[in-house]
Amino acid sequence: MKSKMPVVTILGLFCTTAAWCQNAPPDQEKVPIYRVTVIERTVKAVDYQYRRGPTPIDFRGTVLMTKAKGDAIVESKAGRTEIDARFEHVDSPTRFGSEYLTYVLWAITPEGHAKNLGEVLPGSSDHAKLRVTTDLQSFGLLMTAEPYAAVRQPSDVVVMENEVRPDTMGQIEQIQAKYELLPRGHYTYDVSADLRKGVAQGERLPMDQYESLLEVYEAQNAVQIARSMGADRYAPDTFSKAEGLLRTAQDFQIRRADRSTVVTAARQAAQTAEDARAITVRRKQDEQLAQSQEQVAREQELRAKAEAEAQTARSQASADRMQLEEERSSRQRAEAEAAARALPPPARVQTQTVVHVGSASRMDTDKADLRVRLLQDLNAALPALDTPRGLVITLPDTDFRGAGLNPAVYGGLLRIAAIVSAHPGLYVQVDGHTDDAGSPPRAEQFSYERAAAVREELARAGVPANSMSARGLGSSRPLVSNATASGRAQNRRVEITISGDPIGSLPYWDKTYPVIPQR
Repeated sequence: MKSKMPVVTILGLFCTTAAWCQNAPPDQEKVPIYRVTVIERTVKAVDYQYRRGPTPIDFRGTVLMTKAKGDAIVESKAGRTEIDARFEHVDSPTRFGSEYLTYVLWAITPEGHAKNLGEVLPGSSDHAKLRVTTDLQSFGLLMTAEPYAAVRQPSDVVVMENEVRPDTMGQIEQIQAKYELLPRGHYTYDVSADLRKGVAQGERLPMDQYESLLEVYEAQNAVQIARSMGADRYAPDTFSKAEGLLRTAQDFQIRRADRSTVVTAARQAAQTAEDARAITVRRKQDEQLAQSQEQVAREQELRAKAEAEAQTARSQASADRMQLEEERSSRQRAEAEAAARALPPPARVQTQTVVHVGSASRMDTDKADLRVRLLQDLNAALPALDTPRGLVITLPDTDFRGAGLNPAVYGGLLRIAAIVSAHPGLYVQVDGHTDDAGSPPRAEQFSYERAAAVREELARAGVPANSMSARGLGSSRPLVSNATASGRAQNRRVEITISGDPIGSLPYWDKTYPVIPQR
């Protein structure tokens, strides 16, 4: 007569986190989760010396399963190490969350590598046993709750760990093996309510049917987890094979095939799905690495292009300065020659006064001309305006990534730096602005961080640090109303104001007005 299992609940479906469960959509069931977080544990690893005879070792339950206990005989033989383990008071793994369907025994090397030794499945009572071999020589042993048996990394639900006995035979080296267990989420996914239909709850099953059904649900977990990670896109061939094996196992189970046939097909499906998940993880990492390398190469290309343009701008600015100096020298020589041919002293004094006034007028004209040329050069780099404050370049919100600069704007800033550096006496004021979102102190800090990033890039490009300053003005000077999203985006900006004696204090479109009435 087949033994009967107690009432068991078999769920191959689960939700990811406690927060998700509390805020689950209407079409998804709220499943309570037993939350446990183990960041780092320490387990004793034992060096099972070659052919020194069998070595006994104990198992003790952790705080998650305090009554659990067990023992094992470990023996190092030619080419392998044999482990014969027995466990008592092993509760159902579903107590830690409905996603946990089985237990797995792990060997942990002193260097932190984890190796899956096999599935630990409690029998009709709370007892379980496992006889396995491994190629490892020195390791610690622990048991974890898992969603399926083919997992390749231990979960954070450690229920038992080995404990060295006082009567352990042979020379044993005890090593403190520290390892970090993966956080929950490595084998999790979201499941809609329709996938929960037909799940047996509270059904009494014979032991052979229970084991078959459990293995099928473990395979279903493995396939659905692989799908949630994108295996159907990154490893389509392997994932398709896993789905086919799962359908075969489910078909065997529905047709009530013998236990061996069902379990074999289900384990093949779980193992293949785990392969698809591992391939997906590796290919995702490769894709992210390729994208990062491509981005770095693109930024380097933009920076090199910007530096070339900046060098061209510096050369052009230097040529403009030399031409300006030549024109100024020519005017001074012409004025000196005119003064040498001047009339008698009274008239010469009057003439000198007129020449002085004319010279000042021409100097103002020179500054206005330089101001216009600089405005044109700046506009070739970034949009600029001539204002009473000076020449103003505005960097919009799209030129930033958070508080940092978008690499696409490096070229424009390098050209601006070249233009400013070619004309000593210019001063650069960098002002950061933002919208009214957030508190004023945070807005000022954020706007200052952006302004400081621009100032640092200009200094790196050659603008003297003592000729620049940066301020964070927050939301105190909006351009438009913050009532709309487009308005807020327009107010998030950084303004670069260039001023100084070389370009005068008047915009090219303005002029001076006499305050004394003309007769």
